[in-house]
Amino acid sequence: MSKRSHALWLVPVAELGGVARHVLDVTRVGIPGWWVTVLCPEGALADKLREQGSAVLTGPFGPSAGALESRRTLTRAVRALRPDIVHSHLAYADIINAWSRQPKETRRFTTEHGIAGDDGLYHRSSVQAKVMALVHRLRFLRFDGVIAVSQATRDAMIAKWRVRQPITVIRNGVDLPLGVTPRTPESTAGMRILSLSRLAPEKRIDKLIAAFSAIRAEYPEAILTIAGEGPLRSELVDLARAGGVLDHVRFPGFVDAEAAMADADVVVQLSVWENCSYTLMDAAMRGLRIVASDVGGNREIVSSNALVPFEASADFIAAAVIRSSPETESLDSTATMNERLALRMEEV
Repeated sequence: MSKRSHALWLVPVAELGGVARHVLDVTRVGIPGWWVTVLCPEGALADKLREQGSAVLTGPFGPSAGALESRRTLTRAVRALRPDIVHSHLAYADIINAWSRQPKETRRFTTEHGIAGDDGLYHRSSVQAKVMALVHRLRFLRFDGVIAVSQATRDAMIAKWRVRQPITVIRNGVDLPLGVTPRTPESTAGMRILSLSRLAPEKRIDKLIAAFSAIRAEYPEAILTIAGEGPLRSELVDLARAGGVLDHVRFPGFVDAEAAMADADVVVQLSVWENCSYTLMDAAMRGLRIVASDVGGNREIVSSNALVPFEASADFIAAAVIRSSPETESLDSTATMNERLALRMEEV
C-alpha cells in the first residue's frame, strides 16, 4: 500500500458556516491518496471534526489570535507535521500561509470561497478595497496551487486581484444525508417559502418580504419562514408588520437546515452575491423549487428558470416564486469534488 501524502488545511474561524461545511464534507469523505489535518481555533468546527473522526489541531489561529500569534501557531504545526501541502481557506489564513516560513519542499495551496463582484460587500471604502486587492495580488505569488469554487469566483479573482497563476475551478460537492430522498413535484406544490441565511443587508430579505405581500394577494395560505439571525432582524420584523403580513411570516432564528427544508416548498435567495451557495445546492438536491438572484455562481447551480435579474421588482419576484418549478440540475457529489482536488494537488 502506497504512503499517503499529508495536507494541512488552515481555517481561521471556529464557528460553523459555508467554509466549515466545505471542510467537514471534504474530510468526512476523504481525499483519495491524502491524509488531511485541519488547523483551526477551538470551537464548534473543531468539535464537529472530532465527532466525525477527522484529524484536527487547534490553537490560537485566526483574527481573534492576531497575525503574529497565528504565524507562530502555523510554524509550530508545520514543524511538527511536515505536511506536503499547506492549504488555506479564507483571506486571513491565506495571508498567514503566504508569509509564514515553511520548508522548501512544502507547497502552498489556496481555495477562494469569498470574493464578491461588489467591493462594498466586504470593504468599508474604495481605498480599503484597493489596498486589499494589492495584498491579495502579492500573496498569490507565493502559492503553488489556486482553486476557485465557481467560474464566477475565478472571473472575479482575475478582474479584481489580477491573479496570473492558473486557477482551477472545483465546485463544492453536495450529498443527500442518509435517509433523505428528493421530494416529488407534488410535495413541493404549495407556498411554504423559506429564506435560510444571515439577516444582513447583502441578503436583501427586504425584497423577499415585499414580494411576499404580492404572493399573499393571490395565495392567502402562503407562509414565509425567514430563518437565521443577524443585525436586521428587528428591521425585517417591522417591515413585515408594516406590510400587513407579519402574522404569516415566521422568524425562528437559527434552525436545523434539514428540518427547515423538509417543511418548505420553495427556497428564495436574493443575495447581492454568492460564490457557490450550499443553500441553493441543498435545495436543488432535495428537488425543491428555487428562486435566486442572477449573481455570482448561482447560474452554475440552478437552471436559468430559477434566476431573477438583480434589479427585479417585488412583483417580478412574486411571479417567479409562483411559477417556479422543482430543480432538476445535476450537481457533483463530495466524492467527485475530492477526486478533482486530489488530481490538482498531485499536479504540483
